[in-house]
Amino acid sequence: MKDTTIVHFLGCVALLGTSLGAPAQNIYRSVDADGNITFSDKPPASSTQGKVTTTGSGAAGTSTNPNLPFELRQIASKYPVILYSAPKCTPCDMGRSFLSGRGIPFSERTVSSAEDIDALQRLNGDTSLPSISVGGQRVKGFSSQEWAQYLDAAGYPATSTLPAGYKNPAATPLVIVQKPTESPAPRAEERPAAPTPTPTTRPAANPNNPAGIVF
Repeated sequence: MKDTTIVHFLGCVALLGTSLGAPAQNIYRSVDADGNITFSDKPPASSTQGKVTTTGSGAAGTSTNPNLPFELRQIASKYPVILYSAPKCTPCDMGRSFLSGRGIPFSERTVSSAEDIDALQRLNGDTSLPSISVGGQRVKGFSSQEWAQYLDAAGYPATSTLPAGYKNPAATPLVIVQKPTESPAPRAEERPAAPTPTPTTRPAANPNNPAGIVF
C-alpha cells in the first residue's frame, strides 16, 4: 500500500512538472445573429456578438494579491488553484474547508447553470464535482490525500502562511454571460404636421345662386 502511494505521488510530480506551467485559457461561446452557437479559445471578433466567457481558467484574483507573502505569491502566480463547486454539495464544502485550513489562496467557480455545465464538460471532460485545478493539472473528486499531493508537488506550504484576516475572493459563476449590445431603435421619420384646413367661407346668399355653389 505504501509503495503504491509513493508511485502515485511520483506520478503526480512528473505530471505537474510537464503540465502545471501550461498557460491558462478561457473558453468563449459566441452567438451570431441567426442564433448559431460556436465555442472557441479566442474571443469573438465582433463586440456585438453574444459572448459567454468562462472564468475558470485563471486565478488572477489570488495570484496577484499583494497581501500574500512573497514566496506564496510566486507559487500562486505559477500554479494558481481553482475550486469548482456546486450549491448544496457536501464534498464541495469539505474541499473548500481543506483548502482554507491549509492556507491555500484559491479562486472558486460555481457550476449551476446549463452554460456552467457545458463549460465544465469542456474543461474537465465530465461534470463531476468538486474538482480543483492546480496550474494546468485537474483533480476530479475530493480526496484530501490526493489534493495534498498535488499541492505539495506545486510547492505550496504544508501549513498556512497567509496573513491574519486574509480572505479568498468570493465565488463567481464558471461562465459570465454577456448579452449582445442592442442598437437603439431607429426613430420614426418625422413628418411635418398637416396644415389645418381653413374653413371655406361661403358667400352671402345670392338670389341667383341659392345653393351657394363656388367654382
